[in-house]
Amino acid sequence: MRHLIATTAIVLAAGSAVAQDAPFGTEVDTDYAAQLWSVMEEIDMVGDGMVQSYPYPGVAPHGMMLETFYTEATVEGHTGELIVKRNYGPEGVTEGDVLADPDTHLAAITVMFRREEGYDADNQDWFWAKYLPDGSLDKNPKGMELAGRVAKGADQGCIACHSGSENYLFTNASIGQ
Repeated sequence: MRHLIATTAIVLAAGSAVAQDAPFGTEVDTDYAAQLWSVMEEIDMVGDGMVQSYPYPGVAPHGMMLETFYTEATVEGHTGELIVKRNYGPEGVTEGDVLADPDTHLAAITVMFRREEGYDADNQDWFWAKYLPDGSLDKNPKGMELAGRVAKGADQGCIACHSGSENYLFTNASIGQ
């Protein structure tokens, strides 16, 4: 019996360690993403009355038409760079379609927020999130919410793609370069 209890404790402790070491989608990540969404609402980056710009052609995985905003935001007392990319679709959508009815064509909002030093020094402290238009988090095929160090260590995904740029940022002028 003692052996069974000890084995159970080891298995539970190992499961807990794995959950804490998950690179993204943890409860801490999703709570932070919810706070970030609220801040973006306050500064009119998302939601009713959000600031609009002229959309430009995009590429996968973001969308056929995009709007990108570079600004700053403060979350939990930390002010950092904020990049908000609105992803419009479906395939074939035009600038005119998006300008005429952005809500119908908005598929997702992808966000990079530079957190405090030490958050993820390997990746310049960027926090990543992919929201659906209603502010809920999108999920990967395994059901993990896309917030935090999304796809850290993977061969593809947010960090793998953006690490190809010196500062992890691409502008519409650098797409395809």
